[in-house]
Formats: sequence, C-alpha cells, structure tokens
Amino acid sequence: MLNHKWSAHVKEDQFRGCMLGGAVGDALGGPVEFMTLAAIKAKFGADGITEFAPAYGKTGAITDDTQMTLFTAEGVIRYWHGGAERSIQAHFEDVLRHSYLRWLTTQGMATKNSGLAAQMQSIDEGWLLTIPELHHQRAPGTTCLNALIQGESIVGSKGCGGVMRVAPVGLLLSGLVPDDEIFDYGCQAAKITHGHPAGYLSGGFLAVVISQILKGKDLIEAVDEATKILIYRKDHQEVLEAVQAAVKLASSNPCTSRGIESLGEGWVAEEALAMGIYSSLMAEDFRHGIILAVNHGGDSDSTGSIAGQVLGAIHGVTAIPDDWLNSLELRDTIDVIGRDLYSVNESPFVLSHSLVHRYPPN
Repeated sequence: MLNHKWSAHVKEDQFRGCMLGGAVGDALGGPVEFMTLAAIKAKFGADGITEFAPAYGKTGAITDDTQMTLFTAEGVIRYWHGGAERSIQAHFEDVLRHSYLRWLTTQGMATKNSGLAAQMQSIDEGWLLTIPELHHQRAPGTTCLNALIQGESIVGSKGCGGVMRVAPVGLLLSGLVPDDEIFDYGCQAAKITHGHPAGYLSGGFLAVVISQILKGKDLIEAVDEATKILIYRKDHQEVLEAVQAAVKLASSNPCTSRGIESLGEGWVAEEALAMGIYSSLMAEDFRHGIILAVNHGGDSDSTGSIAGQVLGAIHGVTAIPDDWLNSLELRDTIDVIGRDLYSVNESPFVLSHSLVHRYPPN
C-alpha cells in the first residue's frame, strides 16, 4: 500500500488512477467475460489472460462497465454543479438518472418507450454524447437497460451492474460530505437500476472504500470503515458475509484463481465487490491484481473493473503498466474525466469555465 503524501500531485494521480485503472481492468476482462476458467487457460495458456486481447473488433476495448462509470462521473459533477451543497439527495437521483438516460441513448435504446423518448427531448445533451466511440453496445446489462427503459428500478435484481459504476461517487464526494452520506449516495446510484438490497448496498460500500482510500487509509482500514456503516443498513447480511469472506480468504490462503472462484462468479453485486476487494488485497502490484481479478469463470470485466478502480485509487495512475494504458480505448477521455473529478473535489464551489461547459447543471 502507498504511504500517502498529501500533495495535490499524488491525489490527482489517485483520481486518474481510479478511473483509468477501472477501464484497464474492464478491458482485460472483457474478452473472457463469458468463458470458464478452463476455457480461458485453454486459449491463453496456464496463466490465463495476461495481456489485452481482441474484443468488439479491437484490442483494449472498454465495455458497458466503463461506459456507465463515465456517465456516473458526468452525472455526479453535474449534480454538484447544480448546487449539491443546498440540495436534497432526491435531486441527486434525478440528475444521475438523466446521465444514465444519455448512456441509454448511446445504446440505441431511448426510443423503446414512447414516454421515455419524449422525456429525452428535455434532457440537455452532455459532452459524452459527442464521442462516437461511446455509441456502441458492449454487452450492456439487461437490468440496466430494462430499468432505464421502464423508468423504475428492477426490484429483485442484485446484478453487478450497479456496483461496477459507482466509484466516481466516492471520488468526487470524498471529504466534501460525511462517509455515511457517501454510502447513501452510492446506494442511490446503484438503486436507479438494481432494487435488491445487495445490489445497491454493494454500491454504497464501494463508494466509501474509494473515499477512505483518498483520505489515506489502507484497504483493510477502508473496508473496516465501510463495514461500520453497512451494518446499520437494513438487509445488509449478504454484502457483509461476502466482504468478510474476501478478507478472510486474503488473510489465510495462497493466491490462486481457484481461490477467487470460491467467492463466486461476480454476476451479482456482492460477489463482484468481494472478488474485486480480494484481488486488491492479494495484489503484488497493479498488473498482478488485475490479472487475478479477471481469470475466473464469471463476470471478468466487472471484477476487473472494480479491482482496477480500487488499486488505481491506492497506487495512482503511475502504477498502471504503460502497455495497457497505451492500448486502452478512450484513454484520453477517461483521463479527462478523472482530472475533472479531481478538480471539482479540490475546488468544489468554483468550477472552471471548461468544467461549466462540459457539465452544465441539470
């Protein structure tokens, strides 16, 4: 773990590292998302996938995980720009939903509901909509699509599509509001689509972990702080047990792909969260942690994304291997958003002209 020195340079590196690290984990895991571990090793060798492989017609392609994370960042900044310090949290949900509807537009889905199509006409366009590379379907989650088309959360869903996208909540709000509020914001972000408690409590948990890391805590301390908040939330047991299993496994067993598979497959939120935390705890360095996070028979891009967000926040962008960064799709766009999140966090009440232009208040 880093021994944090609280310079602006180090902190900005952590913001950028979180966003770019999540995208790198997503891109490494994307090509093997629907493969068994045996099939991964048969194709890539005994060590599994260790370098970017072609997916969606290119090498280093991001998936819906990074797409939605970018739109989360856009929404959180637009919310803060609109006067978060004097607003109620219900306003946060409205602004973030609008950002997710903009993402839905990039998926060609906004016209599936006539009422939604009319609503979309009243939502200001955002700068992410101007980026052609984002207008591609990259295996978007069924719950995310259906919830946004229908205009309401899918009550029984606890898929990982909620937790994998909420890291920007913890980034921007760290130090600006108390961590129990950050937990609630993270839950709201996930609950827009995923209505099962494990689906949205996992989002709150990850947001607090990211916030705590930015405050200089190591990962175990960050998990402990998030756990202290979690246990006072209703229906928290599934998430608590999953995280505790990850911490126990990391402290008592050797690092293996079979070990991470004992935590689940990552298709549901608490499993993806636990697998991302476990990989981060076991990581010898960024590369090792991400390779561990994606080599299993499950939702490899989401577990890779979560581990990348955590490890990137801990170690900063300089820890991410250059060969991965150089091949990463939309690297510059992701980096701009990481820097923008940092700028707002550092100067929350004075937004620069460029930020005002990119993120008009909803």
